[in-house]
Amino acid sequence: MRFPGAGRFHGKWDSDAGRKYETQDTIQNSECPCNNEIIKYRVMIKWLAMKIEYPEIGICGLSCRLCPHYHTEGASKCGGCKTESRICVGCPFITCALKKKGIEFCWDCEENETCEKWKKHRKIGKKVDSFKCYKKLEDDIAFIQKNGVVEFEKTQKIREHLLKEMLQEFNEGRSKSYYCITATVLEIEELKDALTTARKNSNGLEIKGKSKVLHSVLDEIAQRKNYWLKLRK
Repeated sequence: MRFPGAGRFHGKWDSDAGRKYETQDTIQNSECPCNNEIIKYRVMIKWLAMKIEYPEIGICGLSCRLCPHYHTEGASKCGGCKTESRICVGCPFITCALKKKGIEFCWDCEENETCEKWKKHRKIGKKVDSFKCYKKLEDDIAFIQKNGVVEFEKTQKIREHLLKEMLQEFNEGRSKSYYCITATVLEIEELKDALTTARKNSNGLEIKGKSKVLHSVLDEIAQRKNYWLKLRK
């Protein structure tokens, strides 16, 4: 298996400077200019030794495929919570699961039922979002625990496909976050119906007009089903 980002990692960390300073004395020396690089190097080696099956499913249960940063072009693009870019930045769950325990998901941990960190994260997710919508976190975790990660991955690929269609056909440049939320919150059949209706009603319009039509269709569904299509702050 080729691990995500493995080629980029080799060129970035396995440098002459990194090899030069990789001794016990220099690692203990906090003033060493390569100290942080060495730490990252060793973390990456440990990560590469793992078999990452689902880089687009967060350790905590969030779906990376429906995140705005996953659908960003350029240096700020994120390939998922367990890809090179994210593991170098880190988060409490990356540190605990990947770096310390060598597991891919919180629910694979023997302490998952008593873990205060994960319990707090899920509790906050019921009320507040970050740049990513957390509204379906509990439902997604329950789905995975009942049906397995493979089935969850299938549903997320369908949602991602529908999200990409919205972004490609109806994004006037300001709707990415909104479409990511709708792809997370609405049922799959509701998303399909919304796209069908929006295409029919926006035929011949410019992109701004198309975007307004899809917004209107999605907002109508949200109002009828009592969905909240904004990030909760």
